[in-house]
Amino acid sequence: MLLSAGIDLRKIRDRLGLTMRDVENASLAISQKRGSDEYLIPPSRLSDIETKGVVPSVYRFYALAAIYRKDVKELFRLYGIDFDAIASEWPASQPANSHIVSMERLSFTIPTKLDPGFDLNSTSDLGRMVQEWGTVPLSFLTHLAELPYTYAFIGHEDFTMYPILPPGSFVQVDESRTRVVERQWRSEYERPIYFVETRDGFTCCWCSFRLNSLVLQPHPLSPAPVRVLKHPQEAEVIGQVVGVAMRLGDLLPASEFEEPREFPQQRPGVTLSPSSNLKAVNGEDLPPIPTRKRLG
Repeated sequence: MLLSAGIDLRKIRDRLGLTMRDVENASLAISQKRGSDEYLIPPSRLSDIETKGVVPSVYRFYALAAIYRKDVKELFRLYGIDFDAIASEWPASQPANSHIVSMERLSFTIPTKLDPGFDLNSTSDLGRMVQEWGTVPLSFLTHLAELPYTYAFIGHEDFTMYPILPPGSFVQVDESRTRVVERQWRSEYERPIYFVETRDGFTCCWCSFRLNSLVLQPHPLSPAPVRVLKHPQEAEVIGQVVGVAMRLGDLLPASEFEEPREFPQQRPGVTLSPSSNLKAVNGEDLPPIPTRKRLG
């Protein structure tokens, strides 16, 4: 594959009518602009790339893409690297901590043509209603770029909102909804869940305010403690969770909750046991908050 990729690069150069010296001169201009000789492609190195299966460095990939007027991802595909398939490789890694997911340049296979009889008001088998599937780069969906959404992954050791948001879930966060709404909720599913950034990282939780502090409340069945952090010095609401993608049926072993779990060490501050959840939400019996340094 490496040799055939080099041959394909040679064909691209020949179609453009560029000599090896032309490529060298163009790469010299790029390297001078970027202030690094890593972008420079001497004729001897280009010959090795085209005829001996030598793989270009990331800097030379960049230079070749610019010189050949190609998307750099197209050049990587010559070597069998498909960036649009990165999302399918995510299960290989299981990060312990919750984090924001970058999805701007990913492509998705979505329904592009539905059965005329498809009715949003009725529950149906979507697989039978899709007449045509197509791959659409998310970057081309310009109307989505106007929406204030970000995406996050619930870490495999983040049980804060379990079982509503199990570890390994993907959530959609509306960054325009940063104001914490507090009132009587008819159910736990109606109460807004917020995506919060703290000094220790990110988490999804219920929130309420107490004086100048933000109460981060986990689900009552979660082993995570209630936390009370200074706002906005120690905790900031990124937005409200408005969508979630999760797997069902992946039951956690009983040992997860039979024995105390080890959570990342919290900075000095106020933490409450899960049994104090209701009191924390109502603002009752919370201990005073010690003085902390501001973020940064």
